[in-house]
Amino acid sequence: MLLLAKIGSNLIQTREGHIDLSFLSRLAMEIRSLKERGIRTILVSSGAVLCGVKKLGMKERPKDISLKQAIAGVGQAYLMHIYDMIFSNYGLVVAQALLTSDIFRDKEKFRNAKNALESMLSLGIVPVINENDTVGISELLFGDNDFLAVYTAYMMGANLMVIFSTAGGLLDEEGKIVPFVEDVDKVLSLVKGVNSEFGTGGMLSKITATRIATRLGLPVIITGKEDSLLDIIEGKTRGTYFKASEKPLREGKRVIAMMEEAKGALYIDEGAYNAIRQGKSLLPAGILKVEGTFQRGDVVVLYDKRGFLVGKGRASFSSEELSRIIGKKGEEVKKILKTNFEEAIHADKLVVF
Repeated sequence: MLLLAKIGSNLIQTREGHIDLSFLSRLAMEIRSLKERGIRTILVSSGAVLCGVKKLGMKERPKDISLKQAIAGVGQAYLMHIYDMIFSNYGLVVAQALLTSDIFRDKEKFRNAKNALESMLSLGIVPVINENDTVGISELLFGDNDFLAVYTAYMMGANLMVIFSTAGGLLDEEGKIVPFVEDVDKVLSLVKGVNSEFGTGGMLSKITATRIATRLGLPVIITGKEDSLLDIIEGKTRGTYFKASEKPLREGKRVIAMMEEAKGALYIDEGAYNAIRQGKSLLPAGILKVEGTFQRGDVVVLYDKRGFLVGKGRASFSSEELSRIIGKKGEEVKKILKTNFEEAIHADKLVVF
């Protein structure tokens, strides 16, 4: 069994702002126990900027991108020093793996990264993965490790993903943790997209990443750092368990979902979303807005009117063409674009999260 655990920046520190050595020590002890039972673990850990800020004695996270990159370089070394120091006390060897998004768009890089991580695991090493913030500008601006965790879990064929969160799980209207979720769509109203001080995620990011993971057939647990990996493996958690889809994406659509770079975005209305959830194609009549510049055959992401990521697919028309036919139907689309078809994205080339 392969377990992937994601740790956010604010989980690494205490409420007082110190590095949480107690949490990391307990994590190491539990990973050692899992290893003794034949369960392998991969960590996806944020914290490079946080650790850099602390190492340099700064009072707050900088806003300038180049300064963030410099601080991340200092902080990543400090972060790995902390993991190495603590995990060594439990007889564990850690290895750093810094990834960027292009690894998941290039088959050769993807294969090389996977082979390297497999070799680490075969040697009994605990890989500690982070985005390469020192060189990955797009990651600092738009990315976060919730998505990196999903991509890594997909690459390595993980059996379970655990996301540690300061919220402790998905909270209902009364502030209580929702113990079990079978359909993520039914709990989206509970999600608030609030970012943390040093992280970029928030619950919106975690739920969006969870939607993708469950569609891949991967169960996800969002929980607090008071929870135990040993209990989680036994089927007990203090957080929220998200059930994997009973109809996971087939391999062809997995490639679109995980390997294809999106060139643009489409915002769709509720009727269109309901239609594509039922296996139908996306029609121009249901498109509200087109963003980005892309050509026919390029991959785009889909958002609903609330801004939730709901899908990804290969566009039948360019961004310029789609802008001309937003809200149009059937014969009108064919007449404007002088074409024999009207699907903006055909069902066979569409992934719904």
